[in-house]
Amino acid sequence: MDNRKYLIPIVVIAIAAIVVISLSSSIFFRIEASERAVLFKTISGKLEKENIIGPGWHVKAPWNEKYVYNVAEQSIDETMNVLDKNGLRIDVDVTVRFHPRYDQIGIIHEKFRGEYITVLVIPEVRSTVRRVMGRYTAEEIYSTKRGEVENAIKDETGEILGATGNEIEMVSMPIRSINLPEQIKNSIENKQKQEQEAQAYQYRLEKEKSEAERKRIAAEGEATANKIINSSLTPELLKMRGIEATKELVQSPNSKVIVIGGGDDGLPLILGGN
Repeated sequence: MDNRKYLIPIVVIAIAAIVVISLSSSIFFRIEASERAVLFKTISGKLEKENIIGPGWHVKAPWNEKYVYNVAEQSIDETMNVLDKNGLRIDVDVTVRFHPRYDQIGIIHEKFRGEYITVLVIPEVRSTVRRVMGRYTAEEIYSTKRGEVENAIKDETGEILGATGNEIEMVSMPIRSINLPEQIKNSIENKQKQEQEAQAYQYRLEKEKSEAERKRIAAEGEATANKIINSSLTPELLKMRGIEATKELVQSPNSKVIVIGGGDDGLPLILGGN
């Protein structure tokens, strides 16, 4: 039996298998849950920016290029020097949290070629921080308007990064720390302490004023009550009350001496008693 007729097909299959195995990494690829990708067709020179490749296994022609982007939330810490409204130098640390918009990876790649963080995000963050803080004094940034400054930086940076063609979603941008010259920092802290002491003193004054008012009202009420009682104590009423008290004493078991008519207004005098 001549087996040579099977030799050529076997060789062809073997060569094909070797080619497929060697090119498998260029043909098959996997996109993770936190990733998105776009393809660039080398022969036609076209970027398929509208065709966003999602998570899972995929197949492509070995001569085409894939570009994978991390679309999970990312965080960058930036430290910079800025000038306040009065030209005072401030060292500030901020954190910017963001992610590229999932369905706009093609546009981001076409415009920034994978360098959107260094080309777009970091420069715009720095520019906005300097611009916003330049509208406030060091004291406002350090104490009274820190939240307002943070919100302004986030909103203005988010507006630029999220504009059409940039397609970056801003999540948050908190200020981690603000470092002022020691003399300025001490001055601000002393002022805050004095303001707190003044508020505490004002609170004590208001409390004492309220207590004094309460006592005045109580005294006026007591005086009014006494006046009403005194006006109702006529001689006839006092005499009647005296007679009633005498009757009660007479009926008590204690020994006593009663002088009839010995008191003022003819009321009896009560002498002795156990």
